[in-house]
Amino acid sequence: MNKPVKDLLTRLAEGQSISKTEYARLLREAGQKERDYAAALACQIRKAVYGEDVYIRGLIEVSNICKNDCYYCGIRKSNRSCTRYRLSMEEILHCCREGYQLGFRTFVLQGGEDGYFTDDYLERLIGAIKEEHPDVAITLSLGERTKESYIRLFRAGADRYLLRHETANAGHYALLHPPEMSLVHRMQCLTWLREAGFQVGAGMMVGSPYQSIWDLAEDLTFLSTFRPEMCGIGPFIPHHATPFANQPPGSVPMTLFLLSIIRLTLPRVLLPATTALGTLAENGMEQGMLAGANVVMPNLSPIAVRRNYELYNNKKSTGAQSAQDLEQLRNRMANAGFQVVVDRGDAK
Repeated sequence: MNKPVKDLLTRLAEGQSISKTEYARLLREAGQKERDYAAALACQIRKAVYGEDVYIRGLIEVSNICKNDCYYCGIRKSNRSCTRYRLSMEEILHCCREGYQLGFRTFVLQGGEDGYFTDDYLERLIGAIKEEHPDVAITLSLGERTKESYIRLFRAGADRYLLRHETANAGHYALLHPPEMSLVHRMQCLTWLREAGFQVGAGMMVGSPYQSIWDLAEDLTFLSTFRPEMCGIGPFIPHHATPFANQPPGSVPMTLFLLSIIRLTLPRVLLPATTALGTLAENGMEQGMLAGANVVMPNLSPIAVRRNYELYNNKKSTGAQSAQDLEQLRNRMANAGFQVVVDRGDAK
């Protein structure tokens, strides 16, 4: 085993910080033995904090209408082949009712940056969900908004907000987004979310176009200092109707290694085995758990619209990725040594 890499992983497991250069060395030099060692350490830490519990989130994709034109995203506004939809408030509430009966105690309302979802509308929606299900947590993933908006949504009863930073390098960010979007503003939004009181989620794509090892090291350095309560990472997967249609997908082994490093860096983080990971690898959810993850997000959206929320090619939303097939998920997690629990699953 590479002793310098092993020593860096051990330092992280002991709660020590490492530099950006050292993160880059980890990513550049680690072989399979070092990755296996990282996964073993990550599982020890996750077990000490969360046991073998797997938290489930009911994902409700409320709209695929988006004002942004991010170069990697299948629901970008320039995609004329995308069949657009927007769920009504009653449809969203129906999803929550179904999810609650299935055992979900966190609902994730995710969508493009759709101007229909004003603060007034979302306040009514959040209030209606909490009135029917006062014991659930609500996570929002609705993109960049104003500081005042985040404050209103938190006061209305939303608990968590997921806003992936995508990349912590400004130059790389500019290669993935149109000129009107900036990393400075994305980071400002993350700060506003924390100031508003949310449990905050960040995260990045692994293997996105033009990404270097140094970019990933910068991501890890940002996560180690910002210390989000949630971190969503997954491999980049191209979409056929974007400028990156012909780019190769991200690496599953690198994604798993990064999950382990993030668990070592942030022992209490809520860390999903993402749908993208489960799309590229048949047993991606299990591999994610064995690398240090502790969250999965089955799809609760109406089946009729799921194929239209296609952020990338062949996005999975059936089988264990579907809320309606929770028994399959429970069995798969049990076979891997984990237990799906009925719990809000807050960060500890």
